[in-house]
Amino acid sequence: MIRYYKSINLKLEKLNEYERSCWINLTEPTSNEIDEICELLELDRDVITAALDDEESSRIEYDEDYTLILIDIPFDMSDSRTSNYITIPLGIILAKDSIITICSKQTRIMNDFIVGHVKDFYTFMRTRFILQVLYRNANYYLLYLRRINKTTNDIEQEIYKSMKNKELLQLLQLEKSLVYFSTSLTANEATLDRLLKQNIVKQYLEDQDLLEDVIIENKQALQMSKIYGDILSRIMDAFSAIISNNQNNVMTYLTIVTIIMAVPTIISGLWGMNVGGIPFAESPMGFWWVVILTMLVVILSTIYLIRQKLL
Repeated sequence: MIRYYKSINLKLEKLNEYERSCWINLTEPTSNEIDEICELLELDRDVITAALDDEESSRIEYDEDYTLILIDIPFDMSDSRTSNYITIPLGIILAKDSIITICSKQTRIMNDFIVGHVKDFYTFMRTRFILQVLYRNANYYLLYLRRINKTTNDIEQEIYKSMKNKELLQLLQLEKSLVYFSTSLTANEATLDRLLKQNIVKQYLEDQDLLEDVIIENKQALQMSKIYGDILSRIMDAFSAIISNNQNNVMTYLTIVTIIMAVPTIISGLWGMNVGGIPFAESPMGFWWVVILTMLVVILSTIYLIRQKLL
């Protein structure tokens, strides 16, 4: 899908066709749409398709006609049952007369610019636009990291009394998400360092604070992802032992109950033998004497197990 936007009288307007100094937003583009943009802006097809490859890492590619900035952005794939996050590439191309963003999915980051959630965003301020995208990206990393931490705490409250693997599988999914985040943020950090040191895009004094904020937010997100990853790994080890211990406690309890219930079975079996000399066989109270004896043995057995801290 191709969408054209341009700031007119400091307000973002949607265009019906390409104009100079506009923002071209490519989302889940078809092959024909890619060819159309390549022909319109005289770009190689590989420049655009690089951002559509999920295996592409964050990097900067510089040429006389364009500058390609690839970054990894977080993407929420959670549903009602599980929390799941991945990272996908987002491409930003600085062409001669326009700026292009390319992504394989609809993302909240680019939608924030379209609906006006980003202040001081203008398509003719291309350098600031790049920094605003990077800053928004770091903010979403932090947002999703906080959600992962909250979900971990919620699972922690459930797992103490759990004997199933459901909670562990959820934690494993979160740990996988944190690995994605940590890897992508590390790659983004290298891209930001290159962007800062090599002056690949023009840097204006009024945007210097924004660039510093981007670097700080990205480093904070990277540190948080590593810390949460370490904590989650330790929690999974501990909870795995807790679940195993819970199962052992249940098996111990069931074994003790089986032993106690075996006592009346043995006694009733002995008194049920069809042989002579059975005690109380001739007594009218014989049945009740056997019941009393059975209950006494069961009570004594239970007291013994309690004193041995087995029950």
